[in-house]
Amino acid sequence: MNADMQVEIEGPHVELAVEVFSLLADATRVRLILALGNGELPVNALAERVGKPAAAVSQHLAKMRLGGMVATRQEGTKVYYRLRDSHASQLVMDAIHQAEHALGTAPRHGA
Repeated sequence: MNADMQVEIEGPHVELAVEVFSLLADATRVRLILALGNGELPVNALAERVGKPAAAVSQHLAKMRLGGMVATRQEGTKVYYRLRDSHASQLVMDAIHQAEHALGTAPRHGA
């Protein structure tokens, strides 16, 4: 679906968008998306990066996997997580950009 496409207000896409936004409405999951922006990582490395226990990170990653945001690869006993595609990362970056502009903290263009 591209930006020029019209989406029905009462269509199923609205509910799907709400599901995506609900997955992103958690600071730990947003941090995980940012951490995975540079490539795949195992749970322990992700837990260290986001400052949360590995068990809690695993629960967040399970929700994100069910939501189609992350994919896994197993190597021996380690499970590596990666972003399935760039969509979730782009949503997070767009939200950060919007927040910076709303707060007046965005860098000025051409400055």
